[in-house]
Amino acid sequence: MSGSAAATRGSQARYSAVAVTASANLRDQDHVAKRPVFSYQASAVATASTILVFDSGLGGLTVFREVAKARPDAHYTYVADDAFFPYNAKSEGELVAHVCALMDELIAAHRPDLIVIACNTASTLVLPHLRARFSVPFVGTVPAIKPACAGSVSKRVTVLGTQATVSREYTRALIRDFANGSDVALVGSARLAEFAEAELKGTPAADDVIAGEIAPCFIDAGGRRTDTIVLACTHYPLLLERFTRLARWPVTFIDPAPAIARRVVDLGGLQQSARAPSPARMVFTSGQAPSPTLAAALARFGIAG
Repeated sequence: MSGSAAATRGSQARYSAVAVTASANLRDQDHVAKRPVFSYQASAVATASTILVFDSGLGGLTVFREVAKARPDAHYTYVADDAFFPYNAKSEGELVAHVCALMDELIAAHRPDLIVIACNTASTLVLPHLRARFSVPFVGTVPAIKPACAGSVSKRVTVLGTQATVSREYTRALIRDFANGSDVALVGSARLAEFAEAELKGTPAADDVIAGEIAPCFIDAGGRRTDTIVLACTHYPLLLERFTRLARWPVTFIDPAPAIARRVVDLGGLQQSARAPSPARMVFTSGQAPSPTLAAALARFGIAG
């Protein structure tokens, strides 16, 4: 085993879980009611009673909230791979090896019936490897280009994602297949995912910094303005209020979380019981417990200490 592989395995072995209680009354949030294109395992399970939600960090909490609203009877484990965050800074080979090895440990430890990969970078890169290796069904997420282009009036759409997501051939293939006559701009940010994490931890970035990151999304050319922005990273909806306030003009932001939740129901079945679920399990691969500020933020997503 190489030194880097050994280090990866060592970091995985150190992850620990913090048990938290899933609130029965999850706070509602407005989302764009458009179904994005996303990747998923074709095989279904009779009833998914144990669901694992996985992300590089905290962005997948927006997905977790929607999934938990759709299946409040399920038992949940949310895994934040904070020890390896941000994924955008890792090479493709390093990321594939790390996530596959970590998923092996998580499946053995938690025995999920269904896994949600609530991360665009991991979905577009690692999901095929996970499906080839494991029999458990996976629901993933990739940029919602098809519905964005279908719904755009001005036919000018921007995909806002990590640099890794917007540079991947998979994303460009989606544009070729589903642009539907739209001009699609790709905007990659190296910092927004980290700003979203900081927002939850009580150290928000300044408005001018956020505005600078999203400014390239707004294109006014040939008498047509951008009217739709695809949030191609699950962290970005955490900044949705600020995006809306700092936008150069009104646009539609597409959050994939509600559609991912619908696919979980399609694949894992409808709610089977009215009984309250057992406490959700929050796993930080770093082994660190959440700060009081982060614990309060988790409560806003239906996870209370």
